[in-house]
Amino acid sequence: MTDVVIRRATSDDVPAIVAMLADDPLGAIRESPADLTPYQRAFAAIDADPNQFLVVADRNGEVIGTLQLTFIPGLSRQGSTRALVEAVRVAASARSTGLGTTLMEWSIAEARARGCAMIQLTSDKTRTDAHRFYTTRLGFTNSHEGFKLTL
Repeated sequence: MTDVVIRRATSDDVPAIVAMLADDPLGAIRESPADLTPYQRAFAAIDADPNQFLVVADRNGEVIGTLQLTFIPGLSRQGSTRALVEAVRVAASARSTGLGTTLMEWSIAEARARGCAMIQLTSDKTRTDAHRFYTTRLGFTNSHEGFKLTL
């Protein structure tokens, strides 16, 4: 993956990011790429927050991957900061090339560089291939049950 640059996303990247979010069975149900207005509004909020780091993987000017890294200061674990990985996506054209590993290794290194005590993520229970990837390839531990309440 030497031809890939991981960089902070810009507002020009939003259409490509939304397309990747929508390009899977779960995203097809909950995303709406036809109207980018709410996504651009969300991007502005993310971009303005110093604890948010929305990145894209760029190969020769084409966005082929993305993830959002959030830094959460906390009191637990002796006042440590955690990193939370969300919305990891790889474009269909770049799947099975090692890009997911590259993105996740970048996020782990970035979390370490910012002094985080741990990095965590959630993954939908139906994404069994992703679970295997996180545990087997990257060494994450499935240590907690996650709970969500749609509002």
